[in-house]
Amino acid sequence: MSENNSNTKEAKTAYELIMAIVNKGSTDLVMNAARKAGGKGGTITTARGTGNPEEAKFYGIAIQPDKEIVFIVVTADVKDKVMKQIYDEAGLSKQGQGIILSLPILDAVGMNPFKEISDNNK
Repeated sequence: MSENNSNTKEAKTAYELIMAIVNKGSTDLVMNAARKAGGKGGTITTARGTGNPEEAKFYGIAIQPDKEIVFIVVTADVKDKVMKQIYDEAGLSKQGQGIILSLPILDAVGMNPFKEISDNNK
């Protein structure tokens, strides 16, 4: 496998996409937490969970099917801080009962910082 393969764990990106999946009505918790840790803004979309009812009984939590997803683009250097802040304020044990994950952003169109990075790497 090539060392330059973007699918390897070693691949570094300047930006990351944080996705916070939370109970409907909890997006303000997510965005307020993200801003405290260095996030600038986000995009919210609605979703519907399809959790297993047996798991809800096993873990002793009520699963709310109506969800919202907050997409936040952050610089890689603040990603961990933003994710931790969101989890602390809207995570599984909080009102939002959120699940937070991130993905590297390898390419983007329409965002000036990405263009600058691409131009500098040529």
